[in-house]
Amino acid sequence: MDFKDIKELIRVFDKSELNKLRVKEAEFEISMQRGFEGGVTTVSTSPMVQTVASVTQNASTSSSVLSTPAISNEASKGSSSNGIAINAPMVGTYYSSPSPDSPSFCGIGDIVRKGQTICILEAMKIMNEVEAEFDCKILEMLVQNGEPVEYDMPIFIVEKV
Repeated sequence: MDFKDIKELIRVFDKSELNKLRVKEAEFEISMQRGFEGGVTTVSTSPMVQTVASVTQNASTSSSVLSTPAISNEASKGSSSNGIAINAPMVGTYYSSPSPDSPSFCGIGDIVRKGQTICILEAMKIMNEVEAEFDCKILEMLVQNGEPVEYDMPIFIVEKV
């Protein structure tokens, strides 16, 4: 990815409604987040080289690492079970398996361990694995394979084990 591509990413992020964005390719990684005054965008092209560019648009950005899914103590609206909602950490397309022919990462009633992949969110043609933050049992899967998801949208209802 060259400087022109980075400028284009920043421009697209600025015009979008996204709050966070993280793009990772091989040894290159860029992360942006809205809501901080006078923030910066950090670009890392190798483990030892970093370039920092100031951003002065209205919606300033800040370097960040996109965390694993947000956890909500309240189940989503319309959910019939008591549990913890696992929310989408980014906008993208939800996939329950690594490929159409592969089995799902998890299903209702499955016990998943901390760090285990529970789904994939595709954003900007990049497949981002979403991992469980703690050991849990899947109570509900709120999104169907191939459906778009919004940032912080509940995608699973789980209970800790």
